[in-house]
Amino acid sequence: MDFRRGRKREDPEINLIPFIDVLLVVLIFLMVTTTYSKFTELQITLPTADAEKALDRPFEINVTVDAKGNYTVNNQPVSFHTVAGLADDLKAAAKAGAPNATAANSPVVIVNADQFAMHQMVINVLEAARIAGYDKLTFAAQTAGKK
Repeated sequence: MDFRRGRKREDPEINLIPFIDVLLVVLIFLMVTTTYSKFTELQITLPTADAEKALDRPFEINVTVDAKGNYTVNNQPVSFHTVAGLADDLKAAAKAGAPNATAANSPVVIVNADQFAMHQMVINVLEAARIAGYDKLTFAAQTAGKK
């Protein structure tokens, strides 16, 4: 006995909205948990040189600045009053070390500054070297772990 004569049968349909929701959640999960590798290094090949090591070292003037504001030039204490006076001390040290020095082979000024020395003290040495006409400057540093 079929009591539903006047009614039409409904066709079954598949609801895709929950399926799409589940796929979106899985996609978001994969995007969040995936690790991406980043290449932050430059891949370079450095050139090589087969030159001989320099046999003669240039004349050096070692200027030391300590945390208390004392200056030494080639381990000789100097009194600092003006930058021009320090420049004269640098010239005297250059004449004492290399009496035949010319502008072409001017000495290298090595600044050995204490880590607690004021910045202005180092700038005074740089300015004195400029006034003395020495354009080759470098800073000394010690490697980590050595004292």
